[in-house]
Amino acid sequence: MVNEISTKGSLKKPPQHESPETLPSLRLNRIFVLDTNVLIHDAQSLYAFKGVVVGIPFIVLEEIDTLKREIGEKGRNAREAIRTLDNLRSKGRLREGVPLNHHTDGSILKVFPNPIKIEFSDYSQDPHDIKDNAILQTVQNLIKEGNQVTLVTKDINVRVKADALGLEAEDYTRGIISTDHFYKGWTQVSVPAAELRSLNVKQLPELTKNQELWPNQFIVVENESNPYSVRLFRHLANGEHFQEVQNISIMNTFEAKNIQQLMALDLLMDDRIQLVTLLGPAGTGKTFLTLLVGLYKVAYEHIYRKLLVTRPIIALGADIGYLPGDIQEKLHYWMQPVHDNLEFIFSQLSRGTEEQYNLTRKKEGKEGGNNKQKRFKYFDPEQHRGEVQNVERLQQKGILSLEAITYMRGRSIPFQFVFIDEVQNLTPHEVKTIVSRAGEGTKVILAGDPYQIDSPYLDFASNGLTTTTDKMKNQSLFGTVFLEASERSELAKLAADVL
Repeated sequence: MVNEISTKGSLKKPPQHESPETLPSLRLNRIFVLDTNVLIHDAQSLYAFKGVVVGIPFIVLEEIDTLKREIGEKGRNAREAIRTLDNLRSKGRLREGVPLNHHTDGSILKVFPNPIKIEFSDYSQDPHDIKDNAILQTVQNLIKEGNQVTLVTKDINVRVKADALGLEAEDYTRGIISTDHFYKGWTQVSVPAAELRSLNVKQLPELTKNQELWPNQFIVVENESNPYSVRLFRHLANGEHFQEVQNISIMNTFEAKNIQQLMALDLLMDDRIQLVTLLGPAGTGKTFLTLLVGLYKVAYEHIYRKLLVTRPIIALGADIGYLPGDIQEKLHYWMQPVHDNLEFIFSQLSRGTEEQYNLTRKKEGKEGGNNKQKRFKYFDPEQHRGEVQNVERLQQKGILSLEAITYMRGRSIPFQFVFIDEVQNLTPHEVKTIVSRAGEGTKVILAGDPYQIDSPYLDFASNGLTTTTDKMKNQSLFGTVFLEASERSELAKLAADVL
C-alpha cells in the first residue's frame, strides 16, 4: 500500500538546475504510475513518494484537461494538479524527469507518452476502457524496458485488470483511515463489581495507564460480570484529569437512551467543545440529539444566536429533476429529515407539558379557587399544537436557519450553533471549507454514517467525516462519539443489522 510518506518540508523546491540523476537515494528503475483518479482524489499525491520515479501517462493529462472545467472537488483538484505540473516545468523537461521534493527525498516526476498500440485488447470501443487500457499498456511497456513498476489507482476494476495482465497495482492510501483502527471517541474497561461501586476519578489514571487516551475521550467502566452495569467518565484535555458523566435531562423530557447517547449529549452540552463529530448508523440519534441540544442552547439558554442547519444535496436513488419554487421551497425537500425531527421534538414537549398542565390544574382544584391565576403561568397545550405543525415559525423568529451548503464558502458565522448532517458525503477539503467559516463563539457539529456513502468518489476511509475525526482527535476543543445502537425502532435496527 502507498502510505503517507511526505513530510512537512516535502514541498520545498530543490536547487533550480539539479539533475535528477544526481539526487541521492533515487532508484531510476522504480516507477509508480498514477491513474487520473489519484490526482483527482488528492492533487498533492505527486509528493507522496520518496526515492522513486512518479510517472504520469500522457492520457492522464488529457483526462485532467477535460475535468478542469467541472464545478466541485473534482474540478478544483484537476486545476490544482495542472498548476502543480506547470510549476514543475520550470525545473526541466517533464518527459526527461524533474525533481519533485527537496533533494534529500530524491523523487522525480516523468510524463510518459501514449502507447502506439494496445497489445492486449482490440475489442472495447468504450472511451473509458480505451483510456484505462492505455494506462495499463504504458505500465506494461515500462516493465518491458526493465523497470519495476506499480500502478497506483483508486479504480477497483483497473486493479483487477492489471492483476489479470500480471501487473502490480495498488490503491492510493495516503490519509486513509483503517476501519479496524478508527477512533470512536470512547473505550471500555472491565472491573469487579465492588471496585466499580467504589471507583473515583483519582483512580482512573491507574486504571487506564496501558491505554493511549485523547482529549475528551470517554471511558466506559463496566462490571466484568454484568456489562449493563456501567459508569461513564471523560478524559479531560488537561493531562490526567477525568470527570464522571452523570445523567443529562433536557427540559425534564429528554434523556439519553443508551451510554453512547449520553456521551453525545455531554459533548453537545459542553460549550467549551467547539467541534463535535457524531458517527453511526441510521437511527442512533445523531440528528435528533443535535437538533434537540441546538434548540435548547439557542431558545432556552441563549448561548448562541441561531441554530444553522445544512446538509449536502445528494439524492438517494435516481434524481427527480429540478424542484419547483424559490430556494426555501427547494430546500424543504432536502431538509425533510430535519423537519421530521423538529416536529417530533415539539410533539414530545407538547405531550410532556400537557401532562404537567393537567397535573397542575388537578392540584389547584384540590387546593381551592385561590390559585386560579397560577395556572396561566404554565404552558397551554392548545396554543402549542399549531407550532408542532409549523416548524417554519422557528425560521420566522430567527431561531432556526436551513441553508444550502453550496453557499457556505466565503462566509463568517459567529455565535451560532452549526449542524452539518450527512457529512460522510463531503470531501475533506469541503469539510475544511465549512468548518473554517466558524466565527467567534460558534459551535460546529458534523454528523453522518461513514458506512452509508452516496457519493461515488468517497468511501469509509477518505470521506470528510472520518478524516476530520482522525485529524482533530488530539485537539482539546474537539470531541467525537461513534454511536452503535439504533433507537429508532425494532424494524430500523433489524434493517441495519440484516439488510
